[in-house]
Amino acid sequence: MLTPEHKKGKLEKIYWISLFIVFGVGVYSIITGYFMQGMESTYLSNIVPWGGWIAFYIYFIGLSAGSFLLSTLVYGFGMEKFEKIGRAALLSAIVCMITGILFVFLDIGRPDHVMNAVIYWNVTSTMSWEIHFYIVYLILLVVELYFSMRNDLVKVAKSNNFKGKLSRFLIFNKQEYTDIDKGKDKKRLKIMGIIGIPLAIFGVHGGTGSIFAVLKAQPYLNSALFPLIFIISALVSGTALSIAIYVIKCKVKKQQADHSMIRSLGSMLALFIGIEIIMVWYEFLVGFYGLEHEELGTLQLIMGSPYSWSFWLFQMGFALLFPLILLVIKKTRESINWILGASVMVLIGVVGVRFNMVIPTLIMPKIDGMPYGNYYMNLSEWLTSFGVIAMCLILYTIGEKLFPIDELDSHEKGVSKHE
Repeated sequence: MLTPEHKKGKLEKIYWISLFIVFGVGVYSIITGYFMQGMESTYLSNIVPWGGWIAFYIYFIGLSAGSFLLSTLVYGFGMEKFEKIGRAALLSAIVCMITGILFVFLDIGRPDHVMNAVIYWNVTSTMSWEIHFYIVYLILLVVELYFSMRNDLVKVAKSNNFKGKLSRFLIFNKQEYTDIDKGKDKKRLKIMGIIGIPLAIFGVHGGTGSIFAVLKAQPYLNSALFPLIFIISALVSGTALSIAIYVIKCKVKKQQADHSMIRSLGSMLALFIGIEIIMVWYEFLVGFYGLEHEELGTLQLIMGSPYSWSFWLFQMGFALLFPLILLVIKKTRESINWILGASVMVLIGVVGVRFNMVIPTLIMPKIDGMPYGNYYMNLSEWLTSFGVIAMCLILYTIGEKLFPIDELDSHEKGVSKHE
């Protein structure tokens, strides 16, 4: 009979093998499709130039911005109640940002041209501003994660294994972590957290929403409300991601979860979902009452066409109504498993939300006489996407293994020191 440790080792082995198989298939798809055939390996066209990769791009950018904003509760505002998810939120923000950028690189076709926007900065270009924001944001995330871990890096550095050597390198062979160091790092983290709030809201995900909102040729997207919806949606998906990561880790490691923190995060998630429902309602209301042919046609495609299953099942169901019901009913909102279920629903549902933002708006013809577009992801696009998502999970798991993402002294038999 297998012991719990053997079972854990076996599950971990299956996890790694599965991820590397999916990642390998994705790399093969990129080489044989994307590199050998270019954009012809996709079902994109002149009518529908954006597709699944752009949908996944804004999905992961939203996860990153939402995770970071959640981490600011700990490092920007000193809310120690959520300290257990602080570093994990920063790590997931970094990994999701890298993943989102990789998706948009695939869609661009010539990612090397991105440097043109850095070298020849057009200050009137939303995309050019966005690229600069992404660079600053990533640097901020890495530096903030480093200073949040420095205390535990000093402790890990005392061991002689690979993690110890890596930690000694990262802290420049620092021998001890004093109260003075702790005070300085706490101040640095607070400054970076506060600076990062407008950067994440206005620059990263609000800025990503602005790229869509300024498209005059896309009436459905051309709305001042659109960047705000992006920001709220980022908070929804980022909170759900942090809950899912924390609870799943506790289950895998057989640690007692912080029930109070999870319930607080569940209540926060319900609040964000409620705000998003209100904003989506007004987005659709204005679209209907505007009586513009293109907007009405786009809404019809979203809600009453062969594409509508994504809207009703994923956006209205998994992303909004189903998890909100679970998070407000007394019996389920007190259960860690139901809160986890609601969070997973949100993570799945928001994928549909992103696809609904991109695909139907481009399928709708903007000029009378033009044909409707027709797009769905082909096998090559799906395999490539799954490979990139597997890479995301690999990077996050490696980060968890190499660095002290969980505070070394924050648990006493699985119970937070702040409880």
